[in-house]
Amino acid sequence: MTSYKLNQLAKTIRSKNAGVNKITFDIIFRDQETYQAVKKSGALSRQTVCDLYNISDERISDFVEYDPGLAIKFTIYRQRPSGSAGDGDIFGAQQYAPLLELPVEL
Repeated sequence: MTSYKLNQLAKTIRSKNAGVNKITFDIIFRDQETYQAVKKSGALSRQTVCDLYNISDERISDFVEYDPGLAIKFTIYRQRPSGSAGDGDIFGAQQYAPLLELPVEL
């Protein structure tokens, strides 16, 4: 087995608003082989998201392995509405960073 970081395997890793109260994350792969290998590894799961973002499972509204798009997608509830007092990322576009260094054993 070889250890990779998720950002070495994925074509796109991004986050963005999904309405006022949610942020959605997309991890998109270049090819079927890599996508399937990452899925099979179990490195990216609901539990991984909870651990990376220090949140409870209840904050994850969706976690989807979307085979037609070679993508793993998840959505979390924000702690406060977008743009409200104390919100540090109004567009949710800077929340993907913890995913970049996620170790994946293939």
